[in-house]
Amino acid sequence: MSSIAHELAKKQKEISVSEFFEKNKQILGFDSLTRALITSVKEPVDNSLDACEEAGVLPDLLVRVEKIDNNEYRVTVEDNGPGIVKKQVPNVFARLLYGSRFHTRSQKRGQQGIGVSAVVMYGQLTTGKATKVKSKISDEDVAYECELILDTKKNRPDIIKDDFVIWDREHGTSFQVYVKGKYIGGKQSIFEYLKGVAIVNPHAKITFVPPEGNTIVFERASENVPPPTKEVKPHPEGVELGELLSMAKYTESLKMTSFLNSEFSRISYRVAREICELAGVQPDLRPDRLALEQAGAILEAIKKVKIMAPETDCLSPIGETLIRKGLKNVLGPLKAEFYAPPITREPKVYAGNPFIVEVGIVYGGQLNREETVQILRFANRVPLMYQQGACAITQAIEAVDWRRYGLEQRGGQGIPFGPAIVLVHVASTKIPFTSESKEAIANIPVIKEEIELALKACARRLKTHLNKAEKRSKTKVKFEIVQDIIPMIAEKSAKIVGKPVPKLAVTITKIMNVVWIEDSIKSEKNRHHISVKIYNYTPKTQSFHLHMLVPYDKIDQKTLKEKPLEIRETNKLTWDVKRIASTEIFELTFDLHGIPLEQYDDNEIYVSGIDAASIIGAEVLPGDWDLEHLKITEEGETEPGEDGEEGEVDYDEGAEVINNEE
Repeated sequence: MSSIAHELAKKQKEISVSEFFEKNKQILGFDSLTRALITSVKEPVDNSLDACEEAGVLPDLLVRVEKIDNNEYRVTVEDNGPGIVKKQVPNVFARLLYGSRFHTRSQKRGQQGIGVSAVVMYGQLTTGKATKVKSKISDEDVAYECELILDTKKNRPDIIKDDFVIWDREHGTSFQVYVKGKYIGGKQSIFEYLKGVAIVNPHAKITFVPPEGNTIVFERASENVPPPTKEVKPHPEGVELGELLSMAKYTESLKMTSFLNSEFSRISYRVAREICELAGVQPDLRPDRLALEQAGAILEAIKKVKIMAPETDCLSPIGETLIRKGLKNVLGPLKAEFYAPPITREPKVYAGNPFIVEVGIVYGGQLNREETVQILRFANRVPLMYQQGACAITQAIEAVDWRRYGLEQRGGQGIPFGPAIVLVHVASTKIPFTSESKEAIANIPVIKEEIELALKACARRLKTHLNKAEKRSKTKVKFEIVQDIIPMIAEKSAKIVGKPVPKLAVTITKIMNVVWIEDSIKSEKNRHHISVKIYNYTPKTQSFHLHMLVPYDKIDQKTLKEKPLEIRETNKLTWDVKRIASTEIFELTFDLHGIPLEQYDDNEIYVSGIDAASIIGAEVLPGDWDLEHLKITEEGETEPGEDGEEGEVDYDEGAEVINNEE
């Protein structure tokens, strides 16, 4: 038996990371010809966007896919980024696990230093051809161009040939690779991927030349480059025991208090001393002498101490305005009925990594009513095209009871049906992908919970819109019937009895018995004319308060005849609607200026001091309708102070109470 052991020992040897991925290329997203082609576009596009944003340049990308022969394609991706210095070009494109982002705790599309080098490796494996890279930096007159392959035995670049060439770009990078693949249309296609990129990167211009040659241009919808993300230290919340011990072992700090202060974000010396005191650990203990039990006590103490939320300058969320702008810019031809105001949650932490969840919902228009809703998944501004069922985003969507928000959902679980698109974006310093192919987010409980909360908050806005539209529609039909039938009856009755036709306003009012609020927006460029008409179709005089969420500093004061009774937080305005007699009309009008169209396309109107059953066209504040019960959050969401079941309490007549779900 010992001889067998010696023989087996001779066969054991180390393999390079390149050899491993060469034998297991499916892990990197090359498990089918279709997916391989998309991955070959995706990886260099991600790199180009990161490079442009780091340099503060508005991205201008060219993506060209050319069919060479049968299943062989040539993929070219060019950008106007800062370029790459000659020395680093081979390592960046032909060396796995080489890059500047793995140890950087800030939001980037690339995280592992694998993606684009894996494309080079896949290309040489399937076609035997080298990859051509051309790069130019702004302080040089010529570009550096080379053809290279990846030596999988050594995980090192092998340059076939290189030279300096004339390139008419001021700066930028061109990546050209030959790969085996299959070009298709449909949901999982290069076009759909680039469309997704354009939605969550509205500052980028992308020109796509497909194999058939019909150029498609996704124009940028924003002229502002996202602010650069800053590197941060890990947040103490969620740090694992082994990670804490490892950090303590290799830190340069000589005391536990200085270790906690210097190695973690949001821990001051005062908080560090408080943690040590609660954990029963001496503040001046050398970190490299920290015992297992003491480390566990430190982690328990961290949970009990009040620590500030993580910094957000390490993240680059899209933001509510740009989510809506991106959706409208790319999905505009669908002519959707309603774009729910997007939700951006407050930052949370998992395993020391800050993250933010954003959600947007598009409803109606030309979207298919008979199919399941379309799910757009994004991580760090990158579309996720595959493994939808394994993703925490999909699982969170399936866990929400969408029937409460106006969508069909068989059995109260699963992906809902209806004319809607649900967009979910997770931004983090480290996305917990299920595999190196970066196509699905792992089911981390705190991340899934945040996605669910964001979905419900955005869905409530959809429900409010649907309730408002349904009530208006029913009342309008009823009103039209009454207006047609009552005059006919009155006219015929007057002829029979030989008397003049009576005035019908009071009669119609008694039948309708509602206060009808009708609002409209007429926009021209960056100017919007707002009109709110209130019809008193009740038999008595009405008085109440009208509330609107609108930026007061953007109102053209010359057009505002009715001054607000109260102004709160610069965007919450209250008007005192005094004594509208039965059958009379009250009209409030004003102009907004300096606001782009996509930032104001729906009036948010609430009323107080009137019965919920008497109002059509606006939401009634809950409780006794006192103004103190209305809280406007950063997201613009209306939240009274008491919790109901699952954060909501549904009232009859469509009056919905919206609560804080945390």
